[in-house]
Amino acid sequence: MDTREQLEQIRAEATASIESAASLQELDAVRVKYLGKKGELTAVLKTMGKLSPEERPKVGQMANEVRELITADLEKRNELLKAAQQEMKLKAETIDVTLPGTKVEIGHKHPLSIVLDEVKEIFLGMGFEVVGGPEVEWDYYNFEALNIPKDHPARDTQDTFYITENMLLRTQTSGVQIRTMENKKPPIRMIAPGRVFRSDAVDATHSPLFHQIEGMAIDEGITMGDLKGTLETFAKKLYGEQTKIRLRPHHFPFTEPSCEIDVSCFKCGGCGCSMCKGEGWIEILGGGMVHPKVLRTGGIDPEKYSGFAFGVGLERIAMFRFGLDDMRLLYENDVRFLDQF
Repeated sequence: MDTREQLEQIRAEATASIESAASLQELDAVRVKYLGKKGELTAVLKTMGKLSPEERPKVGQMANEVRELITADLEKRNELLKAAQQEMKLKAETIDVTLPGTKVEIGHKHPLSIVLDEVKEIFLGMGFEVVGGPEVEWDYYNFEALNIPKDHPARDTQDTFYITENMLLRTQTSGVQIRTMENKKPPIRMIAPGRVFRSDAVDATHSPLFHQIEGMAIDEGITMGDLKGTLETFAKKLYGEQTKIRLRPHHFPFTEPSCEIDVSCFKCGGCGCSMCKGEGWIEILGGGMVHPKVLRTGGIDPEKYSGFAFGVGLERIAMFRFGLDDMRLLYENDVRFLDQF
């Protein structure tokens, strides 16, 4: 068989093999068999040196034509096999969009977050800013700067989680007020919400971890009337326009004069019920005029400026807001309870 006949035979066999290739892997094997470095077409070309000078150009041209034809057939078959493979993949991955989908559980705000956001919005609307501070606090900011001396009962280690003699887990967010006074001059209007820690046994109204919202306003001419007006606006926005407040004398080392603030019972309207224990009033927070010594410690002249401060427990107002009788419900993460909000 001469070289031309070999080329014709390679062309015919390659065409048949390409048409019968059922996968991309089989098609590549055909390519290697005929066009690879050790392929049949390459083997024939290596024998061209034995041809006469007259035959060599003609055979070389025929060999190139055969290569081009085989290459073209390979490309066409490759496209067909790729399309078939893609179609099979699409059929295998077909989704029946008429089937019901898997229900996605969507979360929502925790009741404490709901109330805290409401409180923030109320005070932001009155021109206050929200300020934060460290939960691991220095004794100075937590007690001393607030006019609480070393022998004060609040400093007893049974009430406070001490880390070192001068460092502790804050028992109140009042330290943020001192830090604010140190870094900002009057007028100041701020609230400081955050977690606080006290060594309390867990029961329906106590927890070693809870949340406080401290507030403070300092400017020239601030009076107890401003405190009453601010807290009355706060109570009405939170519990309804019919809500009333009353101030009762009290003592706090960091305010003078000091008071406890009650709101009219939002369940019975002040008539007396189980929530208010028949009194018609519910105690929600404490406050007063910032003690001159505290102002001076914060770098503010008490002869020129005055201010009021208050503190309220977030859990307490959340419990009243939603009619809860046990603080532990807010921390147990029982979905049956949380779903109600």
